[in-house]
This record gives sequence, structure tokens and C-alpha cells, in this order.
Amino acid sequence: MDIKRALISVSDKDGVVEFARGLAELGVEILSTGGTARQLRDSGVTVRDVSDYTGFPEIMNGRVKTLHPKIYGGILGMRSNSDHMQAMEEHGIGPIDLVAVNLYPFEQTVAKRNCTLEDAIENIDIGGPCMVRASAKNHHDVIIVVRPERYSEILASLKESGNVDQAKRRQLAVEAYTMTSGYDAAIVEYLSSAEIAEV
Repeated sequence: MDIKRALISVSDKDGVVEFARGLAELGVEILSTGGTARQLRDSGVTVRDVSDYTGFPEIMNGRVKTLHPKIYGGILGMRSNSDHMQAMEEHGIGPIDLVAVNLYPFEQTVAKRNCTLEDAIENIDIGGPCMVRASAKNHHDVIIVVRPERYSEILASLKESGNVDQAKRRQLAVEAYTMTSGYDAAIVEYLSSAEIAEV
């Protein structure tokens, strides 16, 4: 089994318990945050909080929780690059092999009639897109999953071969960048609207 550690932090929790349970049954360590960690733990899945893993607490009402070198070094470190691996070892950074992330529901939030600018701003995800983009950049070494519809096939592949092939990893990376680009476009559209400009 080539996948040893996964980070799961999702707004859309469809299928996440079954996915995490399947990974845990394969011996994968699960890192998670906030409500996702709580749901997984309540469902009997062994989870390690990101704050415990990094040694740094969530701060600013959760605005800062995954933005840490132990997370991004673990995602961005190239396994075939000896300098990267040496830096990871020197700084106690373990590899993160799979990232399952989807984003705060910005578009659903701003679609509500009574949505305020403050509500909209607080639903602009920062850590999520950063993790998604970092994982997609390093998709040769990290499996990025942004759609719950992918969970079952990812699990099936891991059970069959212990890994996910490079063609599928690239496809998942394309889905990841498609999601983040659409997310940013929705934020631009909202913040550029006449109603907001007049506030």
C-alpha cells in the first residue's frame, strides 16, 4: 500500500464517512479538521486533528488551520527529489499522499436573499483552495479528490493495486483546477457586482 496518510476536510460531506472508513481499513492515517473530524470520529473512524499533527491550534475562528509547513511540505514535497525528502526529514514533515477537499459553499451562500457582504466574505475558502492547488500541482505524488462521486473508484483502485495510476491522477488534478478556477470566478463576479460596489 503506497498511500500512508490522507488529509480529509470537506464542506460537502456526502460519502465522506464511508470513504474515510475505507481508507482507515487499508491502514491509512486520517488527518482532518473541524466538522469533518468530528463527524468521522462520531462515526467510529480514527482521526488525528490537523492541529495535533502540526502542533499549532486553529486560530481566528478557523480562518487559519491548515496553513502550516507540515501540511504544505507534506503535500508539495516531491518524493523523487532527494533535497525535498531531506528537508522533510530535517523538519519532521511526513508525506501526505491523498487529499480529499471541497470548498466552503460560497455560491450557495451568496444566492441567499438575505446574504450580507460579511456572510459572503466568511464563505470565501482560503485553506481549501490552497490545499487543492498544491495537491494538483504535485499530482504525481499526491492524489487529489474534490468530488464525492470519485470516492468509490479511488477506494476500489487502492484496494486492487494499493495506488492510483498517473493518468487518473492527472484527470483528478484537472478536476481540481476546474473547481478552483470556477470558485474564484464566482467570487470575482460577486465582488464586482453593482450592489456590492455601492455598499
